[in-house]
Amino acid sequence: MASHNQLGQEGELLAADWLRQNNFVLLHRNWRHGRYEVDIIASRGDVLHFIEVKTRRSTRFGEPEESVGRSKIGHLLKAGAAYQYEYPRWKRVQYDVLAITLVPGEEGEDRECVFIEDIYL
Repeated sequence: MASHNQLGQEGELLAADWLRQNNFVLLHRNWRHGRYEVDIIASRGDVLHFIEVKTRRSTRFGEPEESVGRSKIGHLLKAGAAYQYEYPRWKRVQYDVLAITLVPGEEGEDRECVFIEDIYL
């Protein structure tokens, strides 16, 4: 498996852990509809969250959240609409980005998490 795929999987595990620690209930990971995918679908309170996870080992090429562009947000919105069609009970919905930077520390890698809520085009 390519190292970027391993990093992505590691980031999604870290993101799931971070979300649980912040009172989210994870509903789905890597939910697919056609060619669209949502990394994590979770709820907190009465809000459904569609979460794009971006992970990097350094900020040499910018912050991880900077790599979420118009196209990715558009795909996230389309996947979210498909999910809501299948599971229509949710009245409040958010589209979020959880950016994780893995930083070398004294005891392995530390993680810096930035949660950006309510992203829009």
